[in-house]
Amino acid sequence: MTRYLPLLITAAVFVLGYGICAAQFPAFLSTRVVANLLTDNAFLGVVAVGMTLVIISGGIDLSVGSVIGFTTVFLALAIDRWGVPPFLAFFLAFVIAGLFGAAMGGVIHAFDMPPFIVTLAGMFLARGAAFLLSTESIPIRSPAYDWITETSFRLPGGGRLTIVAIIMLIVFIIGGVLLHFTRFGANIYALGGSRVSTGLMGIRVGRNTVAIYACSGALAGLAGIVFSLYTSSGYSLSAVGIELDAIAAVVIGGTLLTGGYGFIAGAFLGVMMQGLIQTYINFDGSLSSWWTKIATGILLFLFIALQQATLTISARATRRTSTARPAGSPIAGVARTAS
Repeated sequence: MTRYLPLLITAAVFVLGYGICAAQFPAFLSTRVVANLLTDNAFLGVVAVGMTLVIISGGIDLSVGSVIGFTTVFLALAIDRWGVPPFLAFFLAFVIAGLFGAAMGGVIHAFDMPPFIVTLAGMFLARGAAFLLSTESIPIRSPAYDWITETSFRLPGGGRLTIVAIIMLIVFIIGGVLLHFTRFGANIYALGGSRVSTGLMGIRVGRNTVAIYACSGALAGLAGIVFSLYTSSGYSLSAVGIELDAIAAVVIGGTLLTGGYGFIAGAFLGVMMQGLIQTYINFDGSLSSWWTKIATGILLFLFIALQQATLTISARATRRTSTARPAGSPIAGVARTAS
């Protein structure tokens, strides 16, 4: 039960917060607000899935915001200026972002470098490449974009579930299956526990590291596609600082920054919680949008404190269990030998 405690608390806080918002503004209970909450935070949700994989493996990826910016500029130029068909441009952007992430993973493993340093360099590299392509905001005029942005599924109550919201939900489902029900997901948790022990168990650390960062890069590219669909434009300064929002969402969702523990569902709740705060501010009308950052900072601090408290309680429970074993048990014998 202790394992799921941070996730359960995150869910409880989200439900409580949504209830408070609904009590003040009854429109929060409509499907329109729920659908808009999903649509407005779709690109953050997509990138948060990749960030969850990276953080559980014990790493970090600071380049995702720059990759989103590069992707939007690339798509705008490819579709609006070079005449590339939109879906081919989507595929190219997805592949380029995935290869960029794989390259960072390869450097991290080959040179045994801290992920923070490598992805920080990747952040400047991707943002610089975006500026190299164009410094202007480029509108994307394409019938495919018009069709995708106008297509939606009507929900009871008048809400509209858009394509970008569906993409985010599908990414969360696939990410959850990948992390919790596959060997690759088990390897991610093992890497977050100890890279040395993972290698000694015969798991290929390098291949898995490259695959994890390739997933993060590809999902950042997909988030860039979603962002371009949301804004119908490309701009080199798009999504500045979004990597910090993604990290905050993942941590608020209960994932340990030190790795080895976390859930995809927690990241979803973390994204929705940030969206809920922003929606409340929009409904209120008198608060500055910067209150979103302040509230996120407070939540982040509280959830990190909660994680540390949970770890301490769990460690004490483990020690009590060990000391309570019968004198003839193997573990008790080991404890006596060690003392």
